[in-house]
Amino acid sequence: MKIVVLGGAGKMGCIAVQDLAGDSRVSEVVIADRDMAQARTVAEIIGSDKVAIRQVDLNDHDALVGLLQGADTCLNATVYYTNLPVMEACLEAGACYTDLGGLFHTTRKQLKLSDRFAEAGASAVLGMGSAPGVPNIQARYAADRLDTVEYIHIYDGIKPPPPDDVRFPYAVPTIVEELTEPPMVYRDGEFVACQPLTEFEDYWFAPPLGLLPMHLSLHSEVATLPVSFRAKGVKECFFKINYWGMAPEAVKKVGVLVDFGFAERDAVDVKGQPVAPRDMLVAMMSDYVPSTTELLAPPKKQPPDWVKEIVTE
Repeated sequence: MKIVVLGGAGKMGCIAVQDLAGDSRVSEVVIADRDMAQARTVAEIIGSDKVAIRQVDLNDHDALVGLLQGADTCLNATVYYTNLPVMEACLEAGACYTDLGGLFHTTRKQLKLSDRFAEAGASAVLGMGSAPGVPNIQARYAADRLDTVEYIHIYDGIKPPPPDDVRFPYAVPTIVEELTEPPMVYRDGEFVACQPLTEFEDYWFAPPLGLLPMHLSLHSEVATLPVSFRAKGVKECFFKINYWGMAPEAVKKVGVLVDFGFAERDAVDVKGQPVAPRDMLVAMMSDYVPSTTELLAPPKKQPPDWVKEIVTE
């Protein structure tokens, strides 16, 4: 099986490449990325003959189709707003597709491509990261054993880092979106927009997490689960997390920048040059993401500092 990992040199993609390279069912894993230096670093750390690297620009549709031809599956580990054009390329190349999530709104658009993938004899599995991904499987497991499902509540608990730790655990553009965009919930047959960082509740997780403050967040599970289990009678679905795996103090710092307009997409003039505040914010925050070398390092023998538990009820 040949699998192309778009963004395979990135923070999420490199872990996927490492995992796939160790799977006996996989014959080739292609790290497809625009950063060849980083792709070579990932390939060298993994050290598998199965791993190949290819440079790709997702804005070049024809080149992307050519890259995907002959691949069994494409794992899109880039940011969510590339999902739709990558799916179109997969349809043209005859490759199956999966991604790490579409942050609700893009996921809703992706669902409309279902018939086209079915007609092409290819599968497209949306949102198969940690979350979305694990909660969807949990919900399916539970729903298959129940006659009716009144609600689906997802709680993504993460061990809070120290107050002075300002590192960001995953894609910075996605974190900025989750911090600023209205969370969507499903209530009484309708999708409803809420305010970010609202509807707090304390939720008990297994040790070492314990009691954590959980709040609403924009997430893809809410886009699919109420639809998948509509026949079971679902009346409510929401996703809650505790500060996106960051220290509350770090979230407040970013919140101050957001209040000053640094999350705005419209460009402003800076010394005669148009600069989008959000682009600058994302670029600056990206310096506080764990390095690829750190992510791919062998696990340490002592208990991990980063602990996560996902509960779907």
